[in-house]
Amino acid sequence: MGQHHHGQDRHERKHEHKHGNDRSHGHGHAHGRHDRTDIDWAELADHLEEQAELFAPLNRQAAAWVATRQPEPGLVVDAGSGPGVVSCLLADRFPGARVVALDGSGPLLERARARAERLGVADRFGTLEAELPDGLADLEYPVDLLWASRSLHHLGDQRAALAAFAARLAPGGTLALVEGGLPGRFLPRDFGMGRPGLQSRIDAAEERWFTEMRGSLPGSVPETEDWPGLLTAVGLRDATSRTFLLDLPAPVSEAARAYAVNWFRRCRGILEDLLDASDLATVDRLLDPDDKASLYHRTDLFLLAAHTVHVARA
Repeated sequence: MGQHHHGQDRHERKHEHKHGNDRSHGHGHAHGRHDRTDIDWAELADHLEEQAELFAPLNRQAAAWVATRQPEPGLVVDAGSGPGVVSCLLADRFPGARVVALDGSGPLLERARARAERLGVADRFGTLEAELPDGLADLEYPVDLLWASRSLHHLGDQRAALAAFAARLAPGGTLALVEGGLPGRFLPRDFGMGRPGLQSRIDAAEERWFTEMRGSLPGSVPETEDWPGLLTAVGLRDATSRTFLLDLPAPVSEAARAYAVNWFRRCRGILEDLLDASDLATVDRLLDPDDKASLYHRTDLFLLAAHTVHVARA
């Protein structure tokens, strides 16, 4: 959501909001508290896996670009891997590499191991249950390619975390950091319900929410989000960036429709205090399966998302 959201990743699973019983959305507001308790990983896993599969075309493009800079890594680590969809994608992209999925959730890593088995890459696939950034110290070998997709912004001191990432790279190793991009879009500016421009107002509310979330993290340090500049500041070289699109035009698949429903449901929860009553009423209509103008029935629903990948080498 916004430039910080739409990921397969920690952004979708790191936190949980406490309104109601909806565990299908991303990080939690919990009225300003940074709260990671009572997360039902088994319940979240299906959603996380389905979402990551939806974004696989974008991640395949990104991985192909990273491969032009690091074509034959020996060890690839997916830091903040979740259920391992991207980890297995990286195993496919780099057939000569050993891939390690690193995540703080054991149940999600079980999913990653099962996926690796199904896809025939289990013989060179491992998992490490650990939290970032300290868990990187548990890796036995220096890393040739460290992939960190939307995990960094959940760490209080991002510069210190990037330094820890960089310290685990082998000489000539590459860090691929997925942060930023553009706000996703699902509907036309005027889709015939409520005031035009709903998603732009959601973007503005989410920016306020994200700032509060960042400020409430343990050890939070304000940091300008100049990712190439930060990569350079922690001693890496040749930093550059590229943005990749996921373009799913109308009419969308059922998987994309389900993703849109979850996205708006998440907005309805975490941004309830930041949107006005008329916009909340519009979102409620969009989420009502009995409303013929809802997301469940619309023919103009699409998904356009952009993720930016920043790379640098040791």
